Amino acid sequence: MDRFLEFAVRHPFLVGATVVLALLSAAYEFSRARSGGQSVGPADAVRLLNQGALLVDVRTQPEFASGHIIDARHVPQEELAGAAESLKRYRDKVLITCCETGARSSAAARTLGVQGFTKVVNLRGGLQAWRAENLPLVKDQAAKAKPGDRA
Repeated sequence: MDRFLEFAVRHPFLVGATVVLALLSAAYEFSRARSGGQSVGPADAVRLLNQGALLVDVRTQPEFASGHIIDARHVPQEELAGAAESLKRYRDKVLITCCETGARSSAAARTLGVQGFTKVVNLRGGLQAWRAENLPLVKDQAAKAKPGDRA
């Protein structure tokens, strides 16, 4: 212990930097734990979807209509607390939450976790990361049709 105190006295900048790095590391881990748990990238999300996971898109209706992941279930974030009943049959499946950037879906993942869904993951980076990987999106037919167009 005497050697440690001697080292600390002789090298205050090294000891200070070590303490700061330890605090930053602890703060980062704490914020990750609070941010809604586990997150997956687009490639892992595709793998989970192919294994039967359900994707829950929490964006607004206009955002969803402008382009969404195939087979995504649209549940706006404002309606998520009330939609637990309709999602109840998926309680034991992996649920992937997504939004445009991943921020809203992280909160949605926390909400679903509180409601008893145990296998909830967030799409890290949201649809921006999905588009960056050049993965496909589909648009609603209603969004494509313009007023006055004939089918």
